[in-house]
Amino acid sequence: MAALNMALSTYPASAIRQGGSAIISALLTVAIVAVIAAGMLTRQSVMIRTVEAEQSRIQNSAALMAGLDASRMLLWDSRRKSRAIHPGQAWAQPFGQSPSDRPEEGFHGRLEDQQGKFNLRNLLRNGQLEIGQLRSFERLCQMISISDVLCQSISQRVLGSYTRFSTPATGQVSGMFASGRETSSATRKPIPASLVTLRSLDDLQGMQGLSNQVLERLKLYVCILPANTWVNSNTASAEVLAAVVPGLSLPSAQTVVAERDRGQWFAYRLEIIARMQVPTQAADGLEIGVASEWFVFRGKARRDGRQASMEALLYVRDDSVPHVIWSRIGV
Repeated sequence: MAALNMALSTYPASAIRQGGSAIISALLTVAIVAVIAAGMLTRQSVMIRTVEAEQSRIQNSAALMAGLDASRMLLWDSRRKSRAIHPGQAWAQPFGQSPSDRPEEGFHGRLEDQQGKFNLRNLLRNGQLEIGQLRSFERLCQMISISDVLCQSISQRVLGSYTRFSTPATGQVSGMFASGRETSSATRKPIPASLVTLRSLDDLQGMQGLSNQVLERLKLYVCILPANTWVNSNTASAEVLAAVVPGLSLPSAQTVVAERDRGQWFAYRLEIIARMQVPTQAADGLEIGVASEWFVFRGKARRDGRQASMEALLYVRDDSVPHVIWSRIGV
């Protein structure tokens, strides 16, 4: 003990304090370096994940665009081979490509004929409410368990999205003398649209009484397109056929659809009228056929656990490659 005290006495107190400060400084330096290094590693890790996510996004987007182009070619080829559109053709089959060891990844897409559904745009023609189409929509809503109140709300939402006229058009040619009647094209008064135009049924979200479950059910039977359309008898459900064909009950429509889906596709309009036993007086005004011009493409691409989806509205006209009317990509 005496020796230790003698050894300590040989070091001044100031030297001991300086040594302690040096140790503390060294420890602080090590801590600061460790924090800086950890921050650099964190930033590097974040940067790597960001780059990987961007690469996956680009590759998913490229796969979706390639799928969209492929769907357009499928439609063009089907239309070139036959004017009648039905689910037995190549366009109606799901398509895609996935790694053999990772079937959940890759691209998967499909096309859906929109003219197999009731087009809400048909509620209005030439700026006038179509009473017959409104009644058809009401019958359809009853068959798919949509309440009368919600059915009316949807109809009003659609009608408020387009410019209307207080009186019907007379069909006069522009540039000729007006008839002087209140119904002439010269005196028709437009009622401007008061609501935003609907692009898809998703735009109805938030409407009172329309839950997500009801909306998904509605999508099975109803669509909204930019133009008036006929119903395709080869792709329409029994409910849609019973709603738009006068005198056709739901059980009868189900029988017709069962025969059709066994491969007895409708080839021409007279066959539709005969097989559905449409009354002669109603046949001329029946807006139902065997062709389709409007389709929706839906695709999903997945890579390294990251997924992107696309939805696009396609318009097929004559023998040209289908046009993309609108498209949207989601994650």
